[in-house]
Amino acid sequence: MEFGVITATCLLVSALAVTLQVLFFSPISPDTLQLPTEPSSHLFTPNNHLQKVIKLGQGMLNKPEGLCVDQKGMLYTATRDGWIKRLHTNGTCENWKKIHDSDTLLGLTMTRAGDLIVCDTHEGLIKVSEDGEVTALATHMNGENISFADDVVEAGDGSLYFSVASTKFGLHNWFLDALEAKPHGQLLKYDPVTMETSLVLDGLGFANGVTISADHEFLVVCESWKFRCLKYWLKEEVKGKVDVFIDNLPGAPDNINLAPDGSFWIAILQLTSSRMKFVHSSKVIKHLLATFPKLSNQVQALERSAMAINVGSDGKIIRRLDDPTGEVMGFVTSVLEFDGDLYFGSLKNEFIGKLPIKTSA
Repeated sequence: MEFGVITATCLLVSALAVTLQVLFFSPISPDTLQLPTEPSSHLFTPNNHLQKVIKLGQGMLNKPEGLCVDQKGMLYTATRDGWIKRLHTNGTCENWKKIHDSDTLLGLTMTRAGDLIVCDTHEGLIKVSEDGEVTALATHMNGENISFADDVVEAGDGSLYFSVASTKFGLHNWFLDALEAKPHGQLLKYDPVTMETSLVLDGLGFANGVTISADHEFLVVCESWKFRCLKYWLKEEVKGKVDVFIDNLPGAPDNINLAPDGSFWIAILQLTSSRMKFVHSSKVIKHLLATFPKLSNQVQALERSAMAINVGSDGKIIRRLDDPTGEVMGFVTSVLEFDGDLYFGSLKNEFIGKLPIKTSA
């Protein structure tokens, strides 16, 4: 009897301690998040196309997230060890420019002038010239540091539009932003003439990939935690108008890139597992995961599969590519089409995947 009382008391005290820990030390104020339901369509049927990729730069690339290409057909990527790496047309990989020793380099783009623009989650936007000189561009806005710059694209007038994934949580706490499920993201614009940065859109659900249509009439920005992409109009008669480009995606959109035919390639992160649905339906569970971060590893599914979709300029899905088990590719974060091939960046793999377009059909 006495043993039972002691056990019950210990359990009660432990439960109370956990409750107090959650109430007073939880770093988030969460909302529930409605995960998308996949439409019943053959375009959403998983396949194994991404298991056919050729591995480029294996052993030289530390989780290459973003990709871009210059006018000569040279591929560029930023890696977790602070390097900008170049992949030559013959498939060889080059250590081109060491930016720093941090893992804060994300999206990047090549300007028409031949400068590489890179998002640094600590420094904002930085420019790397053809000879490797590094210059800070957009580091502050309205007196505040720009943190968690995520992806960037150059507009027809030379302006740089770039996303800020979260103004509340940093790169290493991005999962807290997903748990909180509140819109802390932004779309910003850097004017290279005035050298000023201005706010374009606020209140985005983890603003991620950014690109511009082939006719430069609109910009597309991905909202990862809203499972959609927005269309921000650039053409004069409707400039500033915002529409939904595509929604109810089968996962969280990461980076987006324009394809040569005017369509778009979007990397999709897997947040729609049964475990994640359970997590996002309960504020209590979210508080527990945020307070005890090691628990989050039990529910994350991002690295267990890979997906990319091709979307027309009308916002309709054309095709889908998968590695449903993550056997070869996992956690794909960017897809770039160039010269008949697809190239895939990833925050899990140590290589860039290459897949001929004809193989993915």
